[in-house]
Amino acid sequence: MARFFLDFKLPRQDKKTIVSVMNFLDRFFEISKRNSTVKTEITAGFTTFAAMSYILAVNPAILSSTGMETAGLITVTAIATIISSIAMGLYSNLPIAAAPAMGTNTYFAVIICAGMGLTWQQALSVTFYNGIVFLLISICGVREKIIKSLPNALKISLQCGIGLFIAFMGLQHSGIISKNDTTFVALGNLDTPQVWLTLLGFAAMAFMIAKKVRGAIIYSILAITAIAFFVPDADGLPLAKMPEKIVSLPNSISQTFCALDFAYPFRDIRTSLPVIFTLLLLDLFDTIGTVVALCKRMESENHGGEPKSLSKALVVDSSSTIMGALLGTSTVTCFVESASGIEDGGRTGLVSIITGICFAIALFFTPIISSIPAFVTAPALILVGIMMMSGIGSLNTKDPAEHMPAIFCMMMIMLSFSITKGFAFGVIMYVLMMAASSRIKKISAPTWGLFAVMCLFLFVI
Repeated sequence: MARFFLDFKLPRQDKKTIVSVMNFLDRFFEISKRNSTVKTEITAGFTTFAAMSYILAVNPAILSSTGMETAGLITVTAIATIISSIAMGLYSNLPIAAAPAMGTNTYFAVIICAGMGLTWQQALSVTFYNGIVFLLISICGVREKIIKSLPNALKISLQCGIGLFIAFMGLQHSGIISKNDTTFVALGNLDTPQVWLTLLGFAAMAFMIAKKVRGAIIYSILAITAIAFFVPDADGLPLAKMPEKIVSLPNSISQTFCALDFAYPFRDIRTSLPVIFTLLLLDLFDTIGTVVALCKRMESENHGGEPKSLSKALVVDSSSTIMGALLGTSTVTCFVESASGIEDGGRTGLVSIITGICFAIALFFTPIISSIPAFVTAPALILVGIMMMSGIGSLNTKDPAEHMPAIFCMMMIMLSFSITKGFAFGVIMYVLMMAASSRIKKISAPTWGLFAVMCLFLFVI
């Protein structure tokens, strides 16, 4: 394992130190037991960082519409990601990074603040109490029981549905798929440098993966980024803008740190309670879907069928939401982009720790991170999404009650642009199909509970 590092001409004492560190990491994270190496885990950490680094620019842009300062939000986003990702690695030993959730941040800014008229301080307080409730049900094992009770078909549909979701996001970011007033989505303009570079990056990744090259995703991202600095767009400007400066000190978070209105939910229970419940549902099933799908993809399941260290991962996830609200951001949760690191060979918590360290370094290189265009990471999303859909072959196609709800769930995750809503449709259809085929007794009590909650979520709330 340490040979890679020992290839360098170092003094004997330095080599001994490196060996000692490598052996410690191997024992602590059980790297060898999971058929990986330190080099692979580190590379996978870089890959995960590259795939989700866009959050440093996107999350502040969304939340700033509420009145929060964009500059401070960049620092808040980075700190929340650093703490939650490192905690996930140390406590759960899973290669799953965490950051402010996409989708929930939009709900925070557009629905809660703009639509309902809450201030961002009040919205943060609602997020905070949602995190507390989330943590309590995680400690009590409610979330874990829900995951364990899920039928295998729905677990497969979550993995494949999230794969479709990720691939669709990549196709959108690249411009290969665009909006259309008649058909909603359509093939974009393929005669653009962005699309050509996306296709080039995708081809390079696919070729290297076929050749079993470790780090294929990160190598391609770095190469395409370098090319983008010299390729002009339609206006003659570089696709990737050179940053005005390389290094900058992190911006202050004084505006948002512990600025939430703690008393608000108690002053306006009628408004805050439904919002807390909705956030709880979004967090619950987004996390369940993500964790189950990622663990299933990395084959990190024990003989009982549930992911290893699941309860620990859920505790970190819910605690991260509380921490994020105190810092000044919306819900922090497990990121589906962690799939890129898993596909790159990552199997332990060292991956998420390396990702967190990368975000800590990136905090001082914000100008560079902000200069990376979305289409550069799009090939990684497309490829990872395709890989995650491979589990569809495990479905029992001879049983309509199994494969039809699963496929419907996959479709709705992608088309509704929501893991939670797509999963809700899948659960409802599964129960109805099992009932229609005279197998009501095979439906577990937790699944019936999910059915009731999902009906309430989709059609009442």
